[in-house]
Amino acid sequence: MIGRLYEASLRGATVEIEHADGTRRPLDCDRWLRPAAGDEAIFSSCVAPVLDVGCGPGRFTVELARRGVPTLGIDITPYAVHLTRRAGGLVLCRDVFGRVLGSGRWATVLLADGNIGIAGAPHTLLRRVRELVRPGGQVIAEVEPPGVTSRVDRLRLCGLGVTGDWFTWARVSASDLPDMARAAGFSEIESWKEHCRWFARLR
Repeated sequence: MIGRLYEASLRGATVEIEHADGTRRPLDCDRWLRPAAGDEAIFSSCVAPVLDVGCGPGRFTVELARRGVPTLGIDITPYAVHLTRRAGGLVLCRDVFGRVLGSGRWATVLLADGNIGIAGAPHTLLRRVRELVRPGGQVIAEVEPPGVTSRVDRLRLCGLGVTGDWFTWARVSASDLPDMARAAGFSEIESWKEHCRWFARLR
C-alpha cells in the first residue's frame, strides 16, 4: 500500500503523511521531480561511479548522467524506476539491503533528500552503504541541521480513500551523525550548509 500511494502521489494525486500523533502533512512529490536550491552541492561532490540510493523519480540520477558522471539509481517503487528510466537514467528496482550491483566498488553512494532515514534504521543503513563503497570511497548524505533532535518517526500514507500500513523513517542531525558514522566504519566526516540544506560527506 505504501508503494501504491507513493506512486499515486507521483502521478499527481493528493496523498498525506500521517504521524503517530495524528498530525498530517502533504506528501509533496513535486519536490522530487524538479531541481531544488542546493542540489548543486550534491552534483559537485560526486565522484564516479555513483550509486543513488532511493533515487525516486531520478532527478539526481538523470542529471548526473547528463553531466557525464556514470550513475546507477536504485529504488523499490516500480513507478519511480519507470520515471527515472523514461527520463534517461540508468536504474534498477532494488532494495539497498538486498543484492546491489557493484557492491564494494562504488566511489560515491548518495543518500539525498533525507534518504539516510530509510527504514528508520540509520545505524544499519550506514553500515550497509559502508559495504557498498570502495576503499577511499565516500557517502554523500542530506541531514537535518545541527541541534535538531535525531529521531525515528512512525508514519503512514493516506489518500484516495485508503490508509497505508505504518512504517518508520529516521531524521538524523548533523550533530549526531559523526558518532553514527564512526560506529559504521567511517573515519572522516564533514558537514556543510547550502541554501538552507545540510549535507555531509563520510569517508
